[in-house]
Amino acid sequence: MAATVTRPPAAVRHRAPEELVPGAVLAAVALGVLGVLALWWRDTAFVSGAAGWLSGAGRISGLLAGYAAPVLLLLMARIPLLEREVGADRLARWHAFGGRYLVGLVTVHVLTIVWGYALTDGRGVVGEGVDIVLHYPDMLKATAGTLLLFATGALSARIARRRLGYDAWYYLHLATYLAVALAFGHQLTTGADLGDGPARPAWYALYLGTLAVLGWYRLALPYLRDRRHRLRVAEVRPEGPGVVSVFLVGEQVERLRAEPGQFFRLEFKAPGLRWTANPYSLSAPVRPPFLRFTVKDLGEHSAAVAKLEPGTPVRAEGPYGAFTGRRQRRRKVLLLAAGVGITPLRALFETLPGQVTLVQRARRSEDLLFQDELAAIAARRGAAVHPVVGTRAEVGDLGAVLRRLVPDLARHEVFLCGPEEFSADAVRALHAAGVRRIHHEAFGF
Repeated sequence: MAATVTRPPAAVRHRAPEELVPGAVLAAVALGVLGVLALWWRDTAFVSGAAGWLSGAGRISGLLAGYAAPVLLLLMARIPLLEREVGADRLARWHAFGGRYLVGLVTVHVLTIVWGYALTDGRGVVGEGVDIVLHYPDMLKATAGTLLLFATGALSARIARRRLGYDAWYYLHLATYLAVALAFGHQLTTGADLGDGPARPAWYALYLGTLAVLGWYRLALPYLRDRRHRLRVAEVRPEGPGVVSVFLVGEQVERLRAEPGQFFRLEFKAPGLRWTANPYSLSAPVRPPFLRFTVKDLGEHSAAVAKLEPGTPVRAEGPYGAFTGRRQRRRKVLLLAAGVGITPLRALFETLPGQVTLVQRARRSEDLLFQDELAAIAARRGAAVHPVVGTRAEVGDLGAVLRRLVPDLARHEVFLCGPEEFSADAVRALHAAGVRRIHHEAFGF
């Protein structure tokens, strides 16, 4: 979960400050692609015949895939700068988009290399493929890694993904690390295009650097923070149907520098919950020594959280996310939430400066969360809270409802959080109402 900024096309006149880092990241990735193409061009004197064209296509697709794999891992390495300035939501979309291209590049690489070599050697495609796998250095490992990569790619498809629990999704991505290590190791040992010049050391630096970054941010840093803060469950408090707040207590929690609107990946060291870290947003500003997270029963993991006992140790990765007050540019702010999407907005409602209005959408009145807390905050800071309850048919056009509740809606900056369908409808309604700045907190893995 993390933040993106959505604007209507007509409103895009210049690059806003929060888009500078995402633009720089994409530019750096593009420069790397150009470098890979230049490497292939340098080592390709000429191409002739079907065998030459096929082998050439196999080489360039293999190089691009070998470059894309560590880049995709770096996008999900939990690098604080990227998590804070780009946002986990956008990083996840880039990762998913690039992953589809990676699978496509690997497929092209395998087919064209085998076919091209078969034409060169005057052999059948199947026989050539078997010979490559059995007799070329590191190709048995590369074959196993490629099959594993294809399997993770198939399971990552949207339809298959919706049928997976978060735990399965988590372990699937651990398998991706193994797939990359197996599938692309042969490039370092036998890659002809890397030659004896600076390209091979640069390739080693890319892969070893990626390994170091992953090791630090995904393993070492969470371990060190775990030792420093010693987080544990203090209380699990019911908030509504299938919703609980989990209060954690720890040492020096202020050093986490967590901001309202951010989230952590929490691993509860209890039976059935170990070794999986799910993302949960802060539902209140940090008040040392306490952190509060609010969790809805959306699967086996979140359902088990409601049964945690006080004193259960917790390992927390984070804070992550760009859905914070750092994005605020206008004095008038609308916080628009649906369901458990109120979680990060509850924390922002208490802390954002200026004139703040909160609209909370729910199907039933009993699904409205934090009503007493929100009323107290609204009274204290002179803000407005508007519950919108009912089915879509009963509520009617969301845009009309928002214009009625917030008459000068177009002058507001909006922080939006809720289920995917609701968020899509809200973005369309806000754009139609002339809202130019929408910060969107998306739910997902």
